[in-house]
Amino acid sequence: MRRVVDEGPGEIERLIHWGMRLDRDAQGALQLAREGGHHRNRIVHADGDATGRELVRCLIARAKSIAESSHSIRLFDRCFSLDLISAGAAGTPVLGAITHHPRYGLQIIWAKATVLASGGAGQVYRETTNPKVATGDGVAMAWRAGAAIADLEFMQFHPTTLYVAGASRALLSEAIRGEGGHLVDRRGNRFMLDRHEMAELAPRDIVSRAIMEHLAETRESNVFLDVRHMNVAHSGGPAFTERFPGLAAMLKSFDLDPARDLIPVHPAAHYTIGGVWVDQHGRTNVPGLYAVGEVACNGLHGANRLASNSLLEGLVFGSRVGRAVAERADATRGPMQVVSDIRPSDKGELDLVDVRSSLRSAMWRNVGIERHGGRLSDADDMLAFWSRYSLDKIFDDLSGWEVQNLLTVASLMTRAAGWRRESRGTHFRLDCPQTDVAYAVHAMWRAGRETPILKSLTPATTR
Repeated sequence: MRRVVDEGPGEIERLIHWGMRLDRDAQGALQLAREGGHHRNRIVHADGDATGRELVRCLIARAKSIAESSHSIRLFDRCFSLDLISAGAAGTPVLGAITHHPRYGLQIIWAKATVLASGGAGQVYRETTNPKVATGDGVAMAWRAGAAIADLEFMQFHPTTLYVAGASRALLSEAIRGEGGHLVDRRGNRFMLDRHEMAELAPRDIVSRAIMEHLAETRESNVFLDVRHMNVAHSGGPAFTERFPGLAAMLKSFDLDPARDLIPVHPAAHYTIGGVWVDQHGRTNVPGLYAVGEVACNGLHGANRLASNSLLEGLVFGSRVGRAVAERADATRGPMQVVSDIRPSDKGELDLVDVRSSLRSAMWRNVGIERHGGRLSDADDMLAFWSRYSLDKIFDDLSGWEVQNLLTVASLMTRAAGWRRESRGTHFRLDCPQTDVAYAVHAMWRAGRETPILKSLTPATTR
């Protein structure tokens, strides 16, 4: 945490120098906002709720500029990574990756250093804010290469995603509640006032669980975000449509007027807190393999990530990984034999569309916001059955590779959640509702082991 706090401002200044646009007040000063779990305004935004989109735009533009001017970067857009290249034995290095490009087909990319920056695994769940490509590919590849995978039981669920039939679960930024938006039920009752002293700005796990409990009590399908009182300028600040122009436009496409209508919302899987275990320079236990961002687990977030720390983590540790990788530029590699020997399966086949849909539904119902040992065991049985007839197959398209990765990550999540017989942060078990000091550890799982390797928590990661 100290590294992120110390190095974060410099990384933001670098982005501004590269052309990232951030919201500013009339005097040109950066506007600071507050989100869930925060006690003061400390977050910079772009267009109110489009910070991630603007960050990606800035970084891609920078990469393209370097690629065009120096040819030191080659970009393969829409390229899928099938697997890491490794000799397979424990301790052997990763030598690059096998990829598939829609234009160039299968490619072998040899590398002295390989960095996983593939994002999270939200598509494991039926309800998620994540894009369709967030299928846990990086975690699954690292697992197959022998890397340690830690803390996958901690999945953060965002309390407020747009809940409209037939529409994807669009994220409604926590900045909206930071600016004064209220959570209400169909009767207009602000139920969070009775749940937590911070009401709508309580930590995400508390708000998400409170919503699900309230829905169970009222037998409603969703709650609502009320911003009607924010649609005129107040306290010298901008009106809702000026503060969140992108969101206002998106709501309009669903015939929702934030000045008049309550906005239907529901929790959804949002951020994979666990991932590939790395040190403070992004190094995994596998030589030549690094990980950064949501695919990685460096202990920063503990068991319950604070809002907006993910982008900052990616910036700070991305810079650190870049420096660590540069040190391998002159590394030499001796001869090594890599053999691909995947035998055709003689087992029956399952419909991949059905497997994917059933997997996501089972994870949402049994390994979701509230968990129970019996349901976790049932989910493990279901995943084992689907895996038996899917992981042994050779596929030739993206959908098959993604289903295999989803099954791998879902199984790891379920195993980790079953092992952790307590409630801590985002991991809440109805049958073990108390926090147990015996589980104040990071649990690192390795292929071939039935039990995790345990690492004691530092004081900053006990939540």
